[in-house]
Amino acid sequence: MSASTNVDQAARGHEEVDKSKRRFLIGATTVVGAVGTVALLVPFVSSMAPSERAKAAGAPVEADIGKLEFGQQMSIEYRGKPVWVVRRTEEMLNILKETEEGLKDPRSDVLSQQPQYAKNVHRSIKPEYLIVVGICTHLGCSPTYRPELAPADLGAEWKGGWYCPCHGSRFDMSGRVTSSSPAGTNLVIPAYSYLSDSRILIGVDQENA
Repeated sequence: MSASTNVDQAARGHEEVDKSKRRFLIGATTVVGAVGTVALLVPFVSSMAPSERAKAAGAPVEADIGKLEFGQQMSIEYRGKPVWVVRRTEEMLNILKETEEGLKDPRSDVLSQQPQYAKNVHRSIKPEYLIVVGICTHLGCSPTYRPELAPADLGAEWKGGWYCPCHGSRFDMSGRVTSSSPAGTNLVIPAYSYLSDSRILIGVDQENA
C-alpha cells in the first residue's frame, strides 16, 4: 500500500469523525433548546391559568339549603369567610319586631352592611331564611349562635341571636347589633340570590341572577 493511499484513508477517517461530532453536537443542541423552550413555556402557560385559590376567592358559591330544619344554622365558606344560613321559625320572626328599641341600627340604615333588597326587618329576601356573614363587626371574631330564649348566662332579656365571646357583642336573629355592644354595626349581609326554593347562590345579587 502506497503512502498516498494511507494519507487518503486517514483524511477520510478524520472527516467521518468530524461529521459524527457535528451530528452529535447538533442533536444535543436541539434537545437542550427544546427543553429550554418547554421550561420557559410551562411557567408562562401556568401564569395565564387562574389558580384555585384565586378562583375560590371571588367565585360565587352555590349551596343547597333544602334540608335545613327550622331553627338550624348551616355554614358555607365564601371568600375565606363563614356565611351562615339560618332557617327562622315563626316565633323568631315575630320577636324581631319586639326588640327594635334596644338596637343601634334597627332599620338597617347603614347601607354598606346589606344589599338594598335586604334592608327590611328580616334583612333577607325571604323572611324564613337569613343569610349573613359570620364575622363580628367589632374586631373580626366569630360570634356563637344562641337561638334559645333567656339562657342563664345571657340573661332574661336575651331573645335569641348571636353572642360574640371575644368582647360581648350581641346580635339579634336578623344580625342587628344591640345598643350595649362594642360592635358598631349590624352583621354583614352578602350579595346572594335564589336559584330555586332550595338552592342559593352567594356572591350574585338577586337582580343579576
